[in-house]
Amino acid sequence: MAKKQKRKGGGNSGADDTAREASSLTQSQQDIRSFLYVGGRDCQVAHLRAIASAHGAELIHHDGGLREAVSRIDTVLPSVDCVFCPIDCISHDACLRVKTGCKKFGVTFVPLRNGSKSSLDRALQTMKDRREERRVS
Repeated sequence: MAKKQKRKGGGNSGADDTAREASSLTQSQQDIRSFLYVGGRDCQVAHLRAIASAHGAELIHHDGGLREAVSRIDTVLPSVDCVFCPIDCISHDACLRVKTGCKKFGVTFVPLRNGSKSSLDRALQTMKDRREERRVS
């Protein structure tokens, strides 16, 4: 049986969570032109697309296996810059397929704490800020 490790520091703020979400980013980041969003709530996809376009990116959505075949994820992964995955609204099979596919194709995997619009917006803003910091340095 695997043991669960306790988190140090007790409660976490939203900023800490966002930093952790974006901490899995590669060192050689480029501007995100398109990304795959796997899972989430269908009713929010239009809002998520608006957030993506506000950041200058195209959102490609996969429902995580509810109606779409999970195997479609493998065909989309090579064409995107990164993958966002809200861990509260996705099947285990789809999440595993995304993680292994990201390793295989060298695509950045960013787990999101939840499927909210603000969670995606914070992660995109954090990524943008980090790219700008690297350009300045």
